[in-house]
Amino acid sequence: MVGYDPRADGRNVSNFEVAVAGSVSGLVTRALISPLDVIKIRFQLQIERLSRSDPNAKYHGILQAGRQILQEEGPTAFWKGHIPAQLLSIGYGAVQFLSFEMLTELVHRASVYDARDFSVHFVCGGLSACAATLAVHPVDVLRTRFAAQGEPKVYKTLRDAVATMYRTEGPLVFYKGLNPTLIAIFPYAGFQFSFYNSLKHMYEWAMPAEGKKNGNLKNLLCGSGAGVISKTLTYPLDLFKKRLQVGGFEQARVTFGLSPSLLKAALSTGLVFFWYEFFCNLFHRMRTANSQP
Repeated sequence: MVGYDPRADGRNVSNFEVAVAGSVSGLVTRALISPLDVIKIRFQLQIERLSRSDPNAKYHGILQAGRQILQEEGPTAFWKGHIPAQLLSIGYGAVQFLSFEMLTELVHRASVYDARDFSVHFVCGGLSACAATLAVHPVDVLRTRFAAQGEPKVYKTLRDAVATMYRTEGPLVFYKGLNPTLIAIFPYAGFQFSFYNSLKHMYEWAMPAEGKKNGNLKNLLCGSGAGVISKTLTYPLDLFKKRLQVGGFEQARVTFGLSPSLLKAALSTGLVFFWYEFFCNLFHRMRTANSQP
């Protein structure tokens, strides 16, 4: 289970191991979903409608956009901005999961609330995501700029992007969109954590005994479901955030789309919870094996 569970007597996983599991889960997930993330951002920032009937629309479908990006910019375009994205994922995953585990344990020890409740997971998930966002928001702005630019490239390297943005737009550019980001991320992450554990309980209730043996499949399916629900409920806030982050960035093609966002949310949330639980359980088994005579 993600979060403190007083019934489990602890998984014997240290805070450091929780942070490592969060970091690695973010790293692996980001590498796998980067192509879809690039397409999603291109759609989300496109001014024209995503329709073949609009002659000015550059992108109008996921497969069409993928083929066009591949033809015009090559395969490396799908990992455009991958270095700042990985820095974002590693730092974000570590802070978010560590904060969530600590907050849910604090609720159990310092209040009368059940640390496993939907509402507790919602609040703790939202707060942990806000803490992670404050830590990595400048990297998120850089990642969005890299992913949104087409050809010719405005920013050639990470160092060039930092210098150019600082010189032309000032230091506050790295926190552009922070307020709507915090407003958007709190309910999104809150719903992710709360629906993830709720769906796991529903899975346990609905599945026969033999179907409960594959815990990895359960984590992946419940994480994907939580991602779709969370993104559907909070998508307008995410769109507003992206528009603010790219505001004033006229050189890059500004390109909207719920479908790739839902697909990305399903894959990314499912994978990140899958890998996080996988590595936490791995660390637990390693500790147990080392403690045995």
